[in-house]
Amino acid sequence: MPAIAQIEVIAVAIITILAVISPGPDFAMVTRIALTRGRRAGVLCAIGIGSGVSVHLAYTLIGLGVVFASNVWVLTSLRYLGAAYLISLGMSALWPDIRALFSKRPTALQIRMTNKNTNTPESDQKRNGSAFWIGFACNALNPKTMLFIVSLFSQVISPNTPALMEIGYGVYIAACHMIWFALVAVALTLPAVQAQIAAIKIWIERAVGLCLAGLGIKLLTSTS
Repeated sequence: MPAIAQIEVIAVAIITILAVISPGPDFAMVTRIALTRGRRAGVLCAIGIGSGVSVHLAYTLIGLGVVFASNVWVLTSLRYLGAAYLISLGMSALWPDIRALFSKRPTALQIRMTNKNTNTPESDQKRNGSAFWIGFACNALNPKTMLFIVSLFSQVISPNTPALMEIGYGVYIAACHMIWFALVAVALTLPAVQAQIAAIKIWIERAVGLCLAGLGIKLLTSTS
């Protein structure tokens, strides 16, 4: 392999890893799903996140990435959709507490315990399925993910790179997302970790909800 190609491979590998492990909506999402729904749902959410990245990879590989990124209306539409999605997810985490404040219904903790005790195999299957699509939408509607992919392929990866290698880069990027966030989900659901955070799990969920809503508001008000 030529030295230039080797440098390109190393650059793509390092930049992708740094981008994946940096805190953001994906990390907050997997944290919430893993803590509230369990390891399986958390891993499925991670797979959904990697699959969502594949959407941006697909149109970038066929040459539409730069076209989309250079059109203000595409970025603006994606920004509004992504912001609305993050805010809705954040509010869904906080909604039991908000509802409890304005009614005589059970507290958020009681609602969560009731739902946990009434789970059935059918409801678990639906919740696991929704965990995948939550992760998928989180990245498919993220304009920052779009800009990362487009920038990587236009500025780091050479135009002379063979198509097969570009596809390999895409598989690597998606796999990095899946593996990293699956590891996060597994780590958060280890018995030792669960024992340590059991008393504050509901507060963690509230904090994650605020984080998601805050990221959505920040994205909504962003002018970049």
